[in-house]
Amino acid sequence: MNENEQKQQGLQIELAPDKAQGEYANFAIITHSSSEFIVDFARMLPGLPKAQVRSRVILAPEHAKRLLGALQENIMRYEHQFGKIKMPEEQQQGPRTIAPFGKGEA
Repeated sequence: MNENEQKQQGLQIELAPDKAQGEYANFAIITHSSSEFIVDFARMLPGLPKAQVRSRVILAPEHAKRLLGALQENIMRYEHQFGKIKMPEEQQQGPRTIAPFGKGEA
């Protein structure tokens, strides 16, 4: 659902002050079962042996698919405005993650 659709429906979202600053994450792990998707957002820092999960979001499959569509739409808008997002060439090994560092950087 885009911003205009939300305004038309009168959707109001409350953002508590303690959540307004957000939580920095540069690593994500996505897992799923038959009834939900789990997204763990973590912070991975060079020189530290492990990433620390900062937030976990649990979504119904339908909401996960809506999130995917919203991310795709926003990435297209971003690239239209700021240029293509360049991705480093990475080999996929183990579980699929969103990792902040290339080989040898962490």
